Amino acid sequence: MKGSMLSGGFCGSVLLAGVAALSVGAAAHSSFVGYFVTSTTATVGGQNLVIYTLAARFDGYHDTVFSADNMVAANTGWFTGFWHKDNHGNAATNGILSQINGTWDPSKTGSASANRPFDSYLTIGNQARAGNTTEPTGVWSDGNDYPVTWARPDLPDNSGLFGWVNKESDNGQGAVGNSPGLPLTDVRLGQFVLSEGHDTRTFSLTIKYGREYSLSEDCSFATGEFTLGAIPTPGAIALLALSGIMSRSRRR
Repeated sequence: MKGSMLSGGFCGSVLLAGVAALSVGAAAHSSFVGYFVTSTTATVGGQNLVIYTLAARFDGYHDTVFSADNMVAANTGWFTGFWHKDNHGNAATNGILSQINGTWDPSKTGSASANRPFDSYLTIGNQARAGNTTEPTGVWSDGNDYPVTWARPDLPDNSGLFGWVNKESDNGQGAVGNSPGLPLTDVRLGQFVLSEGHDTRTFSLTIKYGREYSLSEDCSFATGEFTLGAIPTPGAIALLALSGIMSRSRRR
C-alpha cells in the first residue's frame, strides 16, 4: 500500500509531495492520508479469484471525493485480465463471470449477492448498485474497436486519459462515511477482480477532493500509487492500525 499526498490549494493549483501513505506525521498536514487496498479470495464456477477493494482515506469530517483521473501503469498488460459478472446489456451473457464481457458502470453490477462481490467496477464512494451516480469521463478508448464508453471488460491503455466522476457532486455519495462496508475514514473508488496468482500490478491515480460535500473552488488534487497483489508486512499492518486509531481520535 503506497501513496503520495497533496495538501491545500485551489483546484487549479497542483503541488505534489511524495511521501508514504502510512506516514502518520505527514497525515497531520493533509486531509488525504493515502490509497488503501484490501483483498479477499473466492471461487466461482471453478475459477479462483482475488477481489480487491480500492479506497481513498482521509482524516477530515466532511472530506469528499468528486472524481478520479489519470490512472496509469508502467506495464500495458496490467490494464487487462479483469473479471466481470455484471448486467452489461447483453441478455445472453449478463450475470456470467467473464473476462470478455462486462462494464465498469457501478449501477449495473446486478445482484448484491450473486454478482457484485465478483464484479470489477469503478465508483466515487457509496456502493455499486442501481442509483449510483458515478459516470465515465475523458477518453475511454485506446485505438481498439471499443466505443468511447466504459462498457468494456478492460481499461484503456491511453496514458490515463480516462476517468470517472460523481455527476451529482452535491449528493454526498463521495463523502467519507458513505461507503458501506469500509471504515468511516474511507471513500470507495473501485473493485478489481483478478485471477488468483496474477502478477503484482501498481497504478498511479489522481483524485479531486474537497473538505465539504459540495464541489467548490476550494478543492485539491492528490496523486498516489496503489498496488493490486501486495501483501503488507506485519510492520505495515501495525502502522495501518495506528493510522486508523489516530483518524478516529481526530474525529472526536
